[in-house]
Amino acid sequence: MTSNEDQEMELEALRSIYEGDECFKEISPVSFQFRIGDLEDTKAFILDITWPETYPETAPQISLDAFFNNRISAETKQQILAKLEEQVEANLGTAMMYTLFEWAKENQALLMENHKPVVTAVMLTSSSEVTTPTAAKKKEKKEQLTKAQKRRIINRTDNKGELPRGWNWVDVIKHLSKTGGKDD
Repeated sequence: MTSNEDQEMELEALRSIYEGDECFKEISPVSFQFRIGDLEDTKAFILDITWPETYPETAPQISLDAFFNNRISAETKQQILAKLEEQVEANLGTAMMYTLFEWAKENQALLMENHKPVVTAVMLTSSSEVTTPTAAKKKEKKEQLTKAQKRRIINRTDNKGELPRGWNWVDVIKHLSKTGGKDD
């Protein structure tokens, strides 16, 4: 079999295995993302894997550059990539995507054992003060209505919050009686 036939077969297998799985995302027929761990988990990360033209005879390109991985330190990323490269070398020449994904899921604790979350939202302004950028900006308060103002609005509007049809119409008979007619 040629590399392209192997890739097509593996792609079809991946689509059937991970159909409906929110952790798996096919970016293109040769590029994939797989999330290891839950979204809320601080030790979760996303693997970006791209197949070169000669895959599976050559190793796929594995990256941890996704924005989701910004909370992982560079040292931890290097350790994860090194351990995944070992798995790639062991499976070289065979369809290995499913094997890599499942191995990473099973060994998430091992891969993230030295993980220390990277905190970028806190800025030090002096040796004793710590502020966050969101705390520095205060939200502007909306203007509050009094109870009387709210009652007037409710009395003027229907259940949808709209003014009733003809709310500003002039009573024609009352108006004509005040102005008089031509006979006067």
